[in-house]
Amino acid sequence: MGTTFNKRLLAVWLVLSAITVIYLWIDRSADDRGAPTASTVVTVSAITLALVKVRIIMREFMEVRHAPPLLCRLTDLWVVLMAAALLGMYFVGKAAA
Repeated sequence: MGTTFNKRLLAVWLVLSAITVIYLWIDRSADDRGAPTASTVVTVSAITLALVKVRIIMREFMEVRHAPPLLCRLTDLWVVLMAAALLGMYFVGKAAA
């Protein structure tokens, strides 16, 4: 469990860090001469990156990876429902505005 576990943990940590750096790069690209601009692509990307990070954290750090298949499916369903709710609220709000 020693070396293999540490390599996996390091790989997961690097992936999570890379996702954070990508988000920061996307956030910086949304600036228009110092003034932030709202963009559908940036918003959807940020929500997607956050949900990917949530799934990775649930699988790796909350030990859902070793859980019964039903719990794995339920956590994946939760991520999908959150994606639908967040993106749905964003697009409905954008359409209403």
